[in-house]
Amino acid sequence: MAIEEDKDVFDNEQPADTSSHEEKKPRYTPEDPEYWEREESEWAHLHRHSPIPFWVWILGGVIVVGLVIGCWIRFFSPYVEDATQFGYVEGIEKRGMIFKTYEGTLIPYKELMDTTRVYSRDFVFSVADSETAANLKQALLDVKPIRVTYKKYYATVPWRGASKIVVTAADTVNPDHILPPEFAPRPR
Repeated sequence: MAIEEDKDVFDNEQPADTSSHEEKKPRYTPEDPEYWEREESEWAHLHRHSPIPFWVWILGGVIVVGLVIGCWIRFFSPYVEDATQFGYVEGIEKRGMIFKTYEGTLIPYKELMDTTRVYSRDFVFSVADSETAANLKQALLDVKPIRVTYKKYYATVPWRGASKIVVTAADTVNPDHILPPEFAPRPR
């Protein structure tokens, strides 16, 4: 067996490829005349011309879901629920250009009875429904103390009112039972 040292491996002709691969057709642009002459299949209009990667769709979906959850928490989910405030209704009115809502002010009972601190603020609120607004209006006219139950939101929306605090229920109370006995006003 003789070794052929002068023969180079790369000098040999490569055998023809016998696999059954189809030859790729060239992609023509609209500037080429052959672009307009070629036959188009009935499904060609369904092919995407500039494919968007799958991860872009996933990222877009995550961003949209995040925005929806953020808006829900910001505008529609209260961060304080079933809170209670006692006091006297100072005023209540129906306000608004497009969305008519009831807006009111309550003087907190604890602020009236506390003589050691400077008066800090009124309790400004919106009202959820007209029945509650009627109860508040009646307490204003009768000059009776009232207990309001409210929710507090992070932000306002026009149809809910101009305040972040929304009163959901209101009823009159006995002023003798609002404060503990040691802080209750003494009869003269």
